[in-house]
Parts: sequence; structure tokens; C-alpha cells
Amino acid sequence: MASVAESEFPLASRRRPRLTRQRLGRALAPYALLAPAATAIGVILGYPLYLLVKMSFEKYGLFELIRHKGRWIGLANYTHILHDSTFWHVLARTVVFTAVTVALTMVLGTAMALLLLQVSRWLRIAITTGLVLVWSVPVIVAVDIWRWMVDYEFGVANWTLTKLHIGNFVRHDWFANPWTGFGVITALIVWGAIPFITITVYAGLAQVPQELLEAAAIDGAKPWAVFREVTLPLLMPIFVILTSLSIIWDFQVFQQIWVMLDFRPTSDYYTMAIYAFHQSFQISEYGLGAAIAVVMVLFMFGATLVYLRQMLRTGEVQ
Repeated sequence: MASVAESEFPLASRRRPRLTRQRLGRALAPYALLAPAATAIGVILGYPLYLLVKMSFEKYGLFELIRHKGRWIGLANYTHILHDSTFWHVLARTVVFTAVTVALTMVLGTAMALLLLQVSRWLRIAITTGLVLVWSVPVIVAVDIWRWMVDYEFGVANWTLTKLHIGNFVRHDWFANPWTGFGVITALIVWGAIPFITITVYAGLAQVPQELLEAAAIDGAKPWAVFREVTLPLLMPIFVILTSLSIIWDFQVFQQIWVMLDFRPTSDYYTMAIYAFHQSFQISEYGLGAAIAVVMVLFMFGATLVYLRQMLRTGEVQ
């Protein structure tokens, strides 16, 4: 029967394998295009991550560094840090610091985005330009500017606050007290993060249908109620993504604290990133530092899962 069918329909029998190969080629084409990038990412990021995890299970100090070979000790590094009160204090401080900076960034960035909707076109362009300029300032340059502003002797912030009779800030050291010191660092980080949040939220607000807002206003809803009941649910995917990214960025803050405190922060200013650096490079306990870094990776991996999950949900909705 097959031979009869092939003899009667020779073209159809030739097209089937060709069509099958074309479909298979189309199905494999995206993976083939992504393979070089995925391989490069796997080598560049995957191998160092493997070494980090491997080192976290080893005793790796100066002696092992000279020998280029660690000594396997299993979970001893993790047991040590989990039973170390300093680790838990640093972790709690980092979580609180991250929560405060992310909350301030999201609230102020959203408020700025709402403000952009209310101002004139030229003022909106001026504000957006200023935000972009702030976003483009390198971190080290921004830290140096803020160091000059709160300098012990010549700080313009101290001079301004004193002239405004808010208090006597002559020769006031903001970093003598960790509360005021972290206040300055938080202000620096929020200042640098607001432009991204503002511009992203504004782009989302511009896509909200005006008919819904007008209908809610006609029904007597106040502006805050309109935002809470109409705008916020529509922009929730954007807010979740921005919050997840902000948590990842702020949880691993290092440069701002390290440079602001002149490369020698005290233990009162340790966050997880500073603590890992201290264990690894200042007391040469590279295995302990690697274990702390792995814990940081796990925390950020959790935030990344939330981010990716929300991205997938957004894609399904669209």
C-alpha cells in the first residue's frame, strides 16, 4: 500500500521529510541562537560561583592561599557563622537597612512620577533631564560629592543647617553615631535610585487608561482612592519588579559605605557585603567570607525568583 501511495503521490512523499526538517529547524533555531550567550554566561558566572561554593566548604586562610589548596571541612564555616552573634546582628542590620532604603525609594520615586503627570510639559522635561543626569553620575563620584557635603570641617550641609538655625552643626561628625551615619548613606542611595524608579513608574502611569480615572473621579473617589483602587492594581506588576530589583541592589551595597567611611568602616557599619569583605580580605578567612557570600547569594536568589515569577505572569497576561 505504501508503495502504491508513493507512486501515486510522489511529491507528497518527498515533501513530508522536508517539512518535518523545516519544523524541527524552526523549533531548534532559538536555542541555537541562545546557545553561545548561554555558554558564555555559564563560563563567566557559573565557574566563579562554583569556586565560591566550593571554598565555603573549605578551611582557606593565608596558609592555604600560599599552597593554592583549601582543606575540606564540610559545613564548619556555615556552622561557625550561624552560631556567631555578629553575623546575626549584621544580617538584621542589612535587612532593616534594605527595607528602609527600598521603601523610601519606592515611595519617593512614585511621588515624583505622580508629580510629573501634573506639571507642565517644559517643567516635566526639565525634571526628567535632572533625573537622567543624577542617574548617569558614577557611584564613586556621587559618594565623593556627598562626602564633601557632610564633611566634618568644610561640609556645605553642616553650614546650611547651621545658617537655617536648625541646630549647631559646626564641626558635626555625621558618622560618629551609626544612626546619623546610616541616615546619610541611606539618603545617598535613595538619591541615586529615585531616577530609575521615577522614570519607570511614570512610563507605567502614562499607559493607564484615562477613562478609568475619569470614571472613578465622577463617582466621587478622592485622588488617593483613585490611586489605591484603580492605578495601583494596574501597575502592581511594575511595582513588584522594581521592588525586587531594588532589594537585590540595596542588599549588596558596598561601595557607598566603604568609600564614604574612608575605606575603614567600623563594625557598627557592617552590612553583609562589608562583613564578607572583612572576613575574606582583612582577617584572611576566605572560607568564612565565601560562606557569608553564599548566604547573600541565597537571599538575592529568593528576590530574583519573585522578580522572574512576576515577569512570567506579566508575559502571560499580555
